[in-house]
Amino acid sequence: MVKLLKGYLKDYKFQLIVGPLCKLFEAILELIVPLVMANIIDVGVANKDTGYILKMGGVMVLLGIIGLCSALVCQYSASIASQGCGTKMRNDLFRHINSLSHKELDEIGTPSLITRMTNDINQMQNAVAMLIRLVLRAPFLVIGAMVMAMIIDIKMSVIFFIAAILIALVLYFVMSKSVPFFKAIQKKLDRVSLISRENLSGNRVIRAFSKQKQEQKRFEEISDDLSYTSIKVGKLSALLSPATFAITNLAIVLIVWFGSQGANTGEIMSGDIIALVNYMTLILLAMVVVANLVVLFTKASASAQRINQVFETESSVKENENTKINPNKSAPKIEFENVYFSYSDGENALSDISFKINKGDTVGIIGGTGSGKSTLINLIPRFYDVNSGKILFDGVNVKDYSFSDLRRQIGIVPQQSILFSGTVRENMKWQNPESTDEEILKALEIAQAKDFILEKPYGLDTMVVQGGKNLSGGQRQRLCIARAIVSMPKVLILDDSFSALDFATDAALRKALKEQTENMTVIIVSQRCSTIKNSDLILVLEDGELAGKGKHKELLESCPLYKEICLSQLEKEEVLR
Repeated sequence: MVKLLKGYLKDYKFQLIVGPLCKLFEAILELIVPLVMANIIDVGVANKDTGYILKMGGVMVLLGIIGLCSALVCQYSASIASQGCGTKMRNDLFRHINSLSHKELDEIGTPSLITRMTNDINQMQNAVAMLIRLVLRAPFLVIGAMVMAMIIDIKMSVIFFIAAILIALVLYFVMSKSVPFFKAIQKKLDRVSLISRENLSGNRVIRAFSKQKQEQKRFEEISDDLSYTSIKVGKLSALLSPATFAITNLAIVLIVWFGSQGANTGEIMSGDIIALVNYMTLILLAMVVVANLVVLFTKASASAQRINQVFETESSVKENENTKINPNKSAPKIEFENVYFSYSDGENALSDISFKINKGDTVGIIGGTGSGKSTLINLIPRFYDVNSGKILFDGVNVKDYSFSDLRRQIGIVPQQSILFSGTVRENMKWQNPESTDEEILKALEIAQAKDFILEKPYGLDTMVVQGGKNLSGGQRQRLCIARAIVSMPKVLILDDSFSALDFATDAALRKALKEQTENMTVIIVSQRCSTIKNSDLILVLEDGELAGKGKHKELLESCPLYKEICLSQLEKEEVLR
């Protein structure tokens, strides 16, 4: 935790110095108050000197006001440092997450990353605030109270030392037992986030299958598990206050007991006994604060480990920042050479894939579910890196490009049609913020989306709600295709992006792409034979291997799998046409 905070607190050195000093000054004033009270009793009350009582009472009020002002300055400093530190940490974490490849994001998981960016960083913010406000004050009060007790009566101070040692042992016991539980709680919070996210994003599916009760039960099980662990650690933490109170109150009883005997023999004054009781009370309150700090810093420590885990995770896809790329214009636009790829489970998702795609070609990729179609196209923009072999883009290895140089040339439409809240115009400008309305309208026309957008009252200023839920599936797909076309990329990748389109719109869109996107290389992943049968090159995948490649008629003769797929979807006459 210290290592993580060190880098973020360097910009708040002023607050880190002023805040604790103000709190320290307040603690000094608190240590003076019992001495003032002792003088009021031993001098003012004993001598019935009302003037002295009022004067010293005024001193106590003044000490209280000064202490309040000092505490407010400390609180203000703590707020600036904690919120500023948390904001910078959250921004850095978000930036680092965006630098990770798909592989690392898959391994950590979206729900866990959300929990770390919210709950875990909030724990760190609280730790910083308490660090400034209480870390110096509480120990200083304990030590100061024991020193003042020694000044008043050295024999009675033994009670203070014994009480402090016993309370420290209680704190150590609770802290050592509770740390593992706090780590477990954060992991279970991840699980709660996962189930919550699945239910909120998939609520239509859940209702369609009438699974509300089952999902409620699943959520209650993980929620109860989290509750059980929280209660268990809560029981441990609950030992702190009663144990410290019991020890401190027992110490107070001993002070009063032995103090009264000393007062009878004249060894100690009545006011000194009151001062000793007050100092023991100060120790009690300080130890309660320390107990709460132990719990807080234990939580923060567990959170810091989780945040550090993300920061220490490096992307497996390293960017080459060398911008001096010399593409070979005569080389194929895209070339796979003996490419092998596997996810974290070690089993090959792609094996020995080799093919060439020429500039301006339309390429179709077809195969059964899980055959590796999406995996293959995700390697082109380097969402993942190959295990062996290489992928060439304009004759240059994709690893030699910077991410921006490579991905600026590629327009991608993923399987899931994702739109963002805002206007249609704002969504269309994602690739190029300088895109004009004419360019946007042309892209919408190619994607067969122009008519339904212009029919809306606000046209390009039509609002899109989160996820595009106010649009149909086909409309979302067409807008996603238009968004990828707006900047006229050199390569357009459509990952099963026609699935929600009717056959007429599908055909019109493919025709517009062919006619209005000069020299654009188009890669279409589809389950429909009709969508890819007229492609310049068709790749047939089966279990991560290339089962066939060529044109439609060639594959009908050379690839039994392709022929089987075509005949399962089309009439024999249509297949041979």
